[in-house]
Amino acid sequence: MTSGGNQGWLEYMLIHYRWVIVIFFLLPASFFYDIYYYTRSWIIFKLNSAPLHHGKRVKEVQRQVREWNESGKEVPMCTARPGWQTISFREGAYKRTFHKVAINMVDILEINTDKGTVRCEPLVTMGQLTHALIDLGWTIPVLPEMDDLTVGGLVMGTGIETSSHKFGLFQHMCVSFELVVADGSVITCSETSNEDLFYSVPWSYGSLGFLTAVEMKIVPAERFVKVEYKPCHSLENLVKTFEEETSKAEGNQFVEGLMYSLNSGVVMTGNMSTTAEPGKLNAIGRWFKPWFFKHVETYLKNDKRGTEYIPIRDYYHRHTRAIFWEIQDIIPFGNNVVFRYLLGWMVPPKVSLLKLTQGKAVKELYEKNHFIQDMLLPVADLKDALLLFEKEVKIYPIWLCPFKLPQNPGMLQPVHGKETMYVDVGTYGVPKVENFEPVETTRRVEEFVREKKGFQMMYADSYMTREEYRQMFDHSLYDKMRLKYCCEKAFPEVYDKVNRQARI
Repeated sequence: MTSGGNQGWLEYMLIHYRWVIVIFFLLPASFFYDIYYYTRSWIIFKLNSAPLHHGKRVKEVQRQVREWNESGKEVPMCTARPGWQTISFREGAYKRTFHKVAINMVDILEINTDKGTVRCEPLVTMGQLTHALIDLGWTIPVLPEMDDLTVGGLVMGTGIETSSHKFGLFQHMCVSFELVVADGSVITCSETSNEDLFYSVPWSYGSLGFLTAVEMKIVPAERFVKVEYKPCHSLENLVKTFEEETSKAEGNQFVEGLMYSLNSGVVMTGNMSTTAEPGKLNAIGRWFKPWFFKHVETYLKNDKRGTEYIPIRDYYHRHTRAIFWEIQDIIPFGNNVVFRYLLGWMVPPKVSLLKLTQGKAVKELYEKNHFIQDMLLPVADLKDALLLFEKEVKIYPIWLCPFKLPQNPGMLQPVHGKETMYVDVGTYGVPKVENFEPVETTRRVEEFVREKKGFQMMYADSYMTREEYRQMFDHSLYDKMRLKYCCEKAFPEVYDKVNRQARI
């Protein structure tokens, strides 16, 4: 068989039998990597050796940046982390030509319960944090669901959780950032020191400097989350229930919605609890349990409200095993009870490994037949947004997550210039409408979001022009920081890293 024939055979397998590769290669690789990664993290944390190494790692980043300065600054800098290792669907094309700076910073540096903070390096994951903090009786206020999301990615991009209606986005619980800037110096910024830079870092995608440490608030954690499921059978009822549960002054530490059609969905509320009622404990994180979104759907089908107690770590990572619901397109029989009991302990495969094995044919297939977007809109516009998504893509489930947006300096400015409640409308999957066109459809959705003074999460495909992007995001402070810290030659603008043409 020729090399071209081999390539064609491989692409055919990747498209039609990708689950074979996932089950027999990616799942075992992911499983053993997790064992290594969490064992190493636990040992380093217990030995308290990370702070000793952090200073050396920062100096190594400084050395590389100064070397770039001395070499003539011919091309901008970026991290040396391969694009396939990130959790977003695309890879930055700039990784091929930019000057790469190695940043291998993967450790928790300090947990200070007296001060109420945790300090960690940028490649620390959410799974790593929950393992370390929950054992000590603590958590971070906003803990995004996916295990492999990193602190640095959530700071430089964004992060959200069902507690965000209380605490805001991931950036709003951060206390300080440590960065190596374009001249090789180290700057620590906070609300009281270098505050303009502090407010400019979130959503900047590494275009102001290299993040080397983040300090975040921590709050007490209890053993369980008491989750109440409220099925809704009309769009009006769901929107009303979602807004009412979000706006309650007391209670409801967590609020979330899953829509299974335009007129049906489940609103979930949660509150931490030290104990669980007999017969109502559900350890949803166990390998043999149904995928969480399928479990939630049973309340809708039975048209019955319910209450259960979920171990807190299981709750935080409830969408990890099924990658929300994207895994059903990769392993179609993955929720079958036989598969769960036999191989569920290895699920999920690493998103980074899935990207590494995509190939050109799979990428093209996804681009033409897949829609992955999180749009952030004022909660008052939720009904109109859901009607738009029904018309444009008709993908279900849809994830709904409320968050408050304070009126702080930076890229995100709330509608009407004052603190406003927003909602993340997350849509991931294969569109069910005829004649889906990824570019035209996404641009229509982006236009709607701009008109409503909302925002698009920039991990996904964006087809906005530079002018449209600047209309959506306030660049006034960001531009000042780019000028102050001599970023023009050192780093591209954020738009040049996140628009569709900059990604492969």
